[in-house]
Amino acid sequence: MRKSYLLLFFLFTFLQSLNAQVNLSVYSEISIITAGPGTELYEAFGHSAIRIKDPVLNLDLIYNYGMFDFNAPNFYSNFTKGKLLYSLGRYKFEYFLRSYKRDKRWVKQQVLNLTQQERQKFFMYLENNALPENANYFYDPYFNNCATKLRDITTSILGDKVVFSDTNLTKNLSFRQLMDKEIPWNTWGSFGINLALGSKLDTKADFKQYMYLPDYVYSIFKNSKLYIKNQPENLIKREDVLLNFKEQKQEISTFNPFLIFGIISIIGLFLTYLDFKNNKRTKWLDFILLFSTGLIGLLVVFLWFFTNHSTTPNNYNFLWAFAPNLFVCFLMLKKSSKKWLKQYFQFLLILQLIIPILWILEIQLFPLSAIPLFILLFIRYLFLSKKM
Repeated sequence: MRKSYLLLFFLFTFLQSLNAQVNLSVYSEISIITAGPGTELYEAFGHSAIRIKDPVLNLDLIYNYGMFDFNAPNFYSNFTKGKLLYSLGRYKFEYFLRSYKRDKRWVKQQVLNLTQQERQKFFMYLENNALPENANYFYDPYFNNCATKLRDITTSILGDKVVFSDTNLTKNLSFRQLMDKEIPWNTWGSFGINLALGSKLDTKADFKQYMYLPDYVYSIFKNSKLYIKNQPENLIKREDVLLNFKEQKQEISTFNPFLIFGIISIIGLFLTYLDFKNNKRTKWLDFILLFSTGLIGLLVVFLWFFTNHSTTPNNYNFLWAFAPNLFVCFLMLKKSSKKWLKQYFQFLLILQLIIPILWILEIQLFPLSAIPLFILLFIRYLFLSKKM
């Protein structure tokens, strides 16, 4: 049995070595593949991959840096902690295209304007990267993903010969502004992402950093130049539409965040008006508001200090999702209140007032759908600072 395993091992090694020595023909093509968005949140930004096709060698492969395994050990805990292990998948292009046809998502191909030697370099690079010992990498949705890999590989292989262009791009957008263009603001996905991610996402992105999104990989590659014998030529030799479906959009739920927060705000403001008029305090309202904002604040703190996510630190959502509220909410159920609670709610009011300043200065943008909630919290804290 041991001899059989050794034989298989050496056979596998030999085949890998043999494959690495394959020389692409003059008819080979290296293409940037861009796929349109899907209906799920993780599909909202579309997808990018590299295709290598050689009709002479009967070769047609996709190199897909977007592979992950839900069944991997500790997948969900590692995902929460920011240890997102993705891998490069290498398989037949027909399987890739078939899956997008099933999902009715458009697919476009941009054939790169490369010499045979450059195509060979792409092939060797990707084949080496697809080896089991090299295939895994730590994924970052903004700085190291399926789209940025294509930019980095192209730069690594072509060097100064390739000059990326910012033609027809809106300049000086932040990572968050770019992201918000891809996801409708009034969805739970948009609310959750903008809640979880901190001010690093609000730094202005260099146009090359725009290419964390597949759409910008497509548009920037389309307008970029490749210098051949010191003469600029188009980086893209040819474009093909492989699947021509209507672009899918993220659906806005009937029970969308703005509606839910709006209803909560109206109810809360009405009860606050009655409390002010009747000189009383609705304890359960205070408990719910403080408990929920405290619980969300605890999540913000956890993501900020106890995970490896690159964009969760310095999250000013703590100004309204204030973790100590989780303790104070239980004190609000008692008949006799602590004297320091008056100062506590005055402090919360100050925190609320900082939010629009940071928003206007674009230090951090907050979820638009949460505006009704911000209004409710401000009015309720103002009432409690007078009442306690």
